[in-house]
Amino acid sequence: MDSKVIVITGAGGVLCGNFAKELAKDGHRVALLDINIDAAEKLAAEIRENGGEAIAIKTNVLEKESLENAHNEVLNTFGKCQVLINGAGGNNPRGTTTNEYFNPEDIDKEDVVSFFDLQPDGVSFVFDLNFLGVLLPTQVFAKDFVMGEKGCILNISSMNAYTPLTKIPAYSGAKAAVSNLTQWLAVHFANSGVRVNAIAPGFFVTNQNRGLLFNDDGTPTARTNKILNATPMGRFGEADELMGTVRFLLDDSVSSFITGVVIPIDGGFSAYSGV
Repeated sequence: MDSKVIVITGAGGVLCGNFAKELAKDGHRVALLDINIDAAEKLAAEIRENGGEAIAIKTNVLEKESLENAHNEVLNTFGKCQVLINGAGGNNPRGTTTNEYFNPEDIDKEDVVSFFDLQPDGVSFVFDLNFLGVLLPTQVFAKDFVMGEKGCILNISSMNAYTPLTKIPAYSGAKAAVSNLTQWLAVHFANSGVRVNAIAPGFFVTNQNRGLLFNDDGTPTARTNKILNATPMGRFGEADELMGTVRFLLDDSVSSFITGVVIPIDGGFSAYSGV
């Protein structure tokens, strides 16, 4: 794939941070957008120390003005964006239940969040971060390549989009919306030279979910055991194992007729019925 200007939102996270490092190694110029500017700047510095080209820009993907400012900085530094990776997303405790299954006794417990205790503002935040966090950056950056120039958009969906996981209804619903939006955008831009696809990672250990997967002493939680038992390959994925699919989907020379797909990268999780 020829050298391109690649914009990555949520670049301060583990998975998208790895995307940035690997794509920079491939010779691309990467713009790292994240509200956590310290993490983004640290990553950009690491990329530059290793001979790559990278800039870090503090960006709130839920604020159009912040995105427009980031867009201008990318234009002034690298030129027009050719690839957009929408990696911003996440969950919030206010959209999460304490237990997997409802127990009527939970309604009266102050330390238990049941379905009936989910906070509308928490659910809205999760939907906004994951859905608007794709829609708004696409509105801002896709303008660089919809006017007769080829471009590529890669969204980050999840296993939750296929079958919702317990305890996280807001995140599951939001990622299903990301998959649906990916398909909609692929059709909408099909005659504009723009391809839109997504990956749906299975279970990878990140800063966001580490506390759910491992106890303080490093032993696996009960949830980890359930995950690994439902993953035929019997392990968590490694960040590098996403890169083959990412490179494939971004490269017009090998995937020019692929748009509107959501590819699971999950060790067989989505294929396993449990028996």
